Amino acid sequence: MQHAGPRIAAVIGSPVTHSLSPVIHQAAFDSAGVDWVYTAFDIARGSAEEAISAMRVLGLAGLSVTMPHKSDVARLVDRLEPAARALDAVNTVSWDGVELVGSSTDGAGFVASLAEAGVDVTDARVAVIGAGGAARSVIDALGRAGAADITVLNRTQDRAEQAATLSPAASVGIVSDVTRADIVINATSVGMGIEPDGATSADMACDPSLLRAGQIVADLVYHPLETAWMCAAVDIGATTIDGLGMLVHQAALQQERWLGHRPDTAPMRAAAVTELAARRNAPR
Repeated sequence: MQHAGPRIAAVIGSPVTHSLSPVIHQAAFDSAGVDWVYTAFDIARGSAEEAISAMRVLGLAGLSVTMPHKSDVARLVDRLEPAARALDAVNTVSWDGVELVGSSTDGAGFVASLAEAGVDVTDARVAVIGAGGAARSVIDALGRAGAADITVLNRTQDRAEQAATLSPAASVGIVSDVTRADIVINATSVGMGIEPDGATSADMACDPSLLRAGQIVADLVYHPLETAWMCAAVDIGATTIDGLGMLVHQAALQQERWLGHRPDTAPMRAAAVTELAARRNAPR
């Protein structure tokens, strides 16, 4: 297929108006000087098949996939990478010749965000709070990266058990396991949209008294960038990592599949921080 203008990549989901993906990806394209444009398509639940067909017909260069289409797309592409197959979820669609390949870069993006902060998960003891889609991707990636022990903590026992099957290193734990972990991860939405000065104990991923000095405490929430739980962790003497790193690095891994090289994440993060600040200060 001939391309008369810029290559087009997009995110599909519903809703997508809140997505930071267009800002993050366009910043990377512009910084690298490549002739690519990134946009967003609101695709209703149940319409993923039409979206993937449109990608084939129109020759879209790449797709990011968000809720509610991740599982549907996993059944619509020609081939799945290992993480996407294990998770039965795709967040990235790329071309390999005439085939569409489905990938899941969320978990690997999280591990990359830890590495950027100087944290190596090899042989680490990790506590993951949550068992939803984000938690599952993190558990899978931590296992692939060599974590020694992954404890899954979730209010619903059966969901925790299902998530723990993603890695031989993973098992269901109890809340006191947080204290012995080297790395503690909030992979739930607890604390999202709650500014620290207005937070209550219900807005904490776990009781901060379970945390200890020297731990790595990561929160996948990135709005606000510093949650009340992270503030409490800092006060205790832990090192904190915000959720924007995972978002930026999973996007960088998407671009690596589309372009063949990984972009500089600095302009991607800067664009996201600017956009979040603008939204925070926008009139309500």
